[in-house]
Amino acid sequence: MDWDSTRPDFAITRNYNFQNHAGVGPLHRRVAQAVREYADEVERSAHLGEGLYRRAEQVRRRVAELLNADHDEVTFIKNTSEGLSFVANGLNWNHGDNVVTTNAEFPANIYPWQALRDRGVQVRMVLEEDGRIPLEKLTEAIDDRTRLVSVSSVQYASGYRIDLARLGEFCQSKGVLLCVDAIQSCGVFPLDVREMGIDFLAADGHKWLCAPEGCGLFYVRKEIQGLLRPTCIGWASMADMWTFHPYHFKFHDSAKRYDSGSYNLAGIYGLGAAIEWVLELGVDNIAERLLHLTDRLVSGLRAKGYRVVSSRQSGESSGIVSFVSNVHNLEQIQQHLQTEHRIVIAHRRKRLRASPHVYNTEHEIDQLVDALPKH
Repeated sequence: MDWDSTRPDFAITRNYNFQNHAGVGPLHRRVAQAVREYADEVERSAHLGEGLYRRAEQVRRRVAELLNADHDEVTFIKNTSEGLSFVANGLNWNHGDNVVTTNAEFPANIYPWQALRDRGVQVRMVLEEDGRIPLEKLTEAIDDRTRLVSVSSVQYASGYRIDLARLGEFCQSKGVLLCVDAIQSCGVFPLDVREMGIDFLAADGHKWLCAPEGCGLFYVRKEIQGLLRPTCIGWASMADMWTFHPYHFKFHDSAKRYDSGSYNLAGIYGLGAAIEWVLELGVDNIAERLLHLTDRLVSGLRAKGYRVVSSRQSGESSGIVSFVSNVHNLEQIQQHLQTEHRIVIAHRRKRLRASPHVYNTEHEIDQLVDALPKH
């Protein structure tokens, strides 16, 4: 792959050495153009043409291709939090049920489950250990009252990538549902909902997909859509959504039952362009590139005396590298890098976090290492 050829698609390279794609990524040139095309069309013609929603259906099929799902198993959401809340609020919980998650999750994957406590649902948090979530600890936390396991495919603060296929297989053997917050891997590491035994998946497009904020994807396995009650209901939830009268209360026989009203079409146009870019490059190729860049970064950090928190074991490493120092103020380092060197990384959970993308160069990785204060 000629990765240098991807750089012109990212205008941010003219201004920053940007390595914070685990935060909010820059828009890909093609994504920005797709949003402009949507705006131009609506400015000229309002919604008189049929192409706008036809494009949404095309994007739905690209989402399904990305996840190895069927098109009737996916729909669009505002953000990851909305999708996870759909699951938390839509299942029929019983007093004494429990949800297994971890203490390393982004809050979006904690608060919806904690909100179930007044319904008698217990939240069990498996503890992070040296930047990892041991799979055996997750499976040990599951018992005969566990209704659902909800984890991130990649942990936002450590970069730990869990073996979803093994976890999914175990959950299926116990009759437990598996819910995945996929925002830190969607588009850059393989996600196969069939092979991984995933029942629910939610992800926004504004990180690694380099798409607009406020538009994401939601997957619900076809066989269990009847178990997940829609909790935000409107005209678009209905099978005859374009028949406004007489009223006919019948949900879509698909994941569109979780829609309520008009789509964020500008966001969907952008999301579609982003997914098409990812599929053209190939997710496996993207993953290989990210591991190459982050391996280089890890070597440089260790040589300079920083402790790398992120697991670099085979199958557990990702595009996120978190590291710490027992000598320097990490927040001051992060601010100094951005203001003095125009290098953008993040400070999360008392760790520095770098998350480069495929268009970043080896030279930019070395620039980050060189700009860090020595131990």
